[in-house]
Amino acid sequence: MQLFPCPFCGLREETEFHFAAEAGKARPEPAGQVSDDGWAKYLYFQDSPKGRSREIWVHLACGEFFVMTRDTVTHEVTGSEALSGRSR
Repeated sequence: MQLFPCPFCGLREETEFHFAAEAGKARPEPAGQVSDDGWAKYLYFQDSPKGRSREIWVHLACGEFFVMTRDTVTHEVTGSEALSGRSR
């Protein structure tokens, strides 16, 4: 089992986490003028890069969202950090 680092709780088993989104994905604006196709692309399509990636995850035990940096090929996690302005 792989251990993931929650910036609030420390290392925990991967089963306690859920992928939320790719980090840095810009929400389409103005929202009222975005087509259905535009919203679908924003909500359901990911870049899924091969290699180093920054992703938003949620730790289900504490309910906090955070950014994790990991390699999508080797599964190596190189860091995690609270979202801007969030701390406990």
